[in-house]
Amino acid sequence: MNRDTHQDVDRAYENALDTLYGYINLEQKAIDRYQASKMDTDRPQRLLEMLNNPHQQYPTVHIAGTKGKGSVAAMCSAVLAASGKRVGLYTSPHLRDFRERIRVVSSVDPDGHISKGDFVTLMDEVERQLDAVPGVTWFEIVTAVAFRYFAKVKVDIAVIEVGLGGRLDATNVLEPLVSVISNLSLDHTYLLGNTLKQIATEKGGIIKLGIPVVTAPQAEEALARLKEIAGDCGSPISVIGRDWQFTGVSQKLVITRSADEAFIPTHTPFDLALAGEHQLENATVALATLYSIRKHVPGITLQAMREGLAGVTWDGRLQIVYKGNKKPTLLVDSAHNEDSAIKLKAALSDVYDYKRLWLIFGAPGDKAVAQMMAVLFPMAYRVFLAAADHPRAASTTYLAEMASSLGFETTLCESAGQALIKVFELAKQGDLICVTGSIIFVGDLLNHWDGLKSRLITL
Repeated sequence: MNRDTHQDVDRAYENALDTLYGYINLEQKAIDRYQASKMDTDRPQRLLEMLNNPHQQYPTVHIAGTKGKGSVAAMCSAVLAASGKRVGLYTSPHLRDFRERIRVVSSVDPDGHISKGDFVTLMDEVERQLDAVPGVTWFEIVTAVAFRYFAKVKVDIAVIEVGLGGRLDATNVLEPLVSVISNLSLDHTYLLGNTLKQIATEKGGIIKLGIPVVTAPQAEEALARLKEIAGDCGSPISVIGRDWQFTGVSQKLVITRSADEAFIPTHTPFDLALAGEHQLENATVALATLYSIRKHVPGITLQAMREGLAGVTWDGRLQIVYKGNKKPTLLVDSAHNEDSAIKLKAALSDVYDYKRLWLIFGAPGDKAVAQMMAVLFPMAYRVFLAAADHPRAASTTYLAEMASSLGFETTLCESAGQALIKVFELAKQGDLICVTGSIIFVGDLLNHWDGLKSRLITL
């Protein structure tokens, strides 16, 4: 492809994104998100019917949850790819590049982002149907593009992550092989409810009649509600911690009990590419999920499971971005609520060795900012605040006032990049710089990292 053709494709892609962002973006308009009074739950199905029901043309795994659903999706897709499958992977939000949301993962292409050309073609195809579905939302359009793409390229199976909640989500048109619920905690409480039972009701809305369910360990009230929903649907439910048991430290998982010794023998060890104690649980959820679909997707071997879990990548989650001999280490993590902040704190305490912790923090205003600050800020030698270039980002003034009310001193910066420059000037060899607060903040920093790296490592 010559230079002019590349430029034409790039322009067409940017135009397609502009068109997409012209629709109601429920990820940015918090007051309009995920309310039954504002959602037409039949609309995604009507749109997909006009596209020949692409989501019915391949088997699927459907994953909801508060934390860990993206990691579980990435692990499942990595194992399935190691099993020789072409795997559609639909996740949200993206970290750096919009095309991260829609991938076809295989053993020869572990990234598999949709091409710009395919995105342009499919956006045009979907857009031609939109006059017949008034009120269509941004996420419904993206979901239709993803499902149509997976049908077009004939994936063997697709792993689909819920966008928000579950019951009202655009992805809930699926009749999957298995419904998966990762760890549940309080998040988006103004939309999903302020109790774990209410959260479980929304997330458990993806459970379908007679379709198996796999759930991570849950608090008692959440697990009781999920069992109730599964019982009403006649769906068998596998619970990690009961039917599947595990142990391990850091990136070493040992399955101490599986549902089938022939599938995973007792005391089988697995090396995990993803760091953090919480990934032991996520990996066990992934293994239980793979077990539940084994009869429909032949070729999932112990070797493939080991290879997939050891090789999976999931950027922005306890990711070491830079580690130099004479410079501080740079770590990013997309912790975005109190529970994920607690998990990050555990990793900072147990996984990483460092002299001083420098924290760079930014978050949307609709997150549990005070709770995250209370967990993480006491660990830090110094805290720098910044705002991502995103409509939902909280201002540094707001963050600083919140921190001050909690008794924390902070330094304000105009951007994550500026904060990183300042911290690199002050930090020493053996120190750890952690950038966290939300996926949009981490993604904003990573988008500037390539331009900053050469400058920073010479400071």
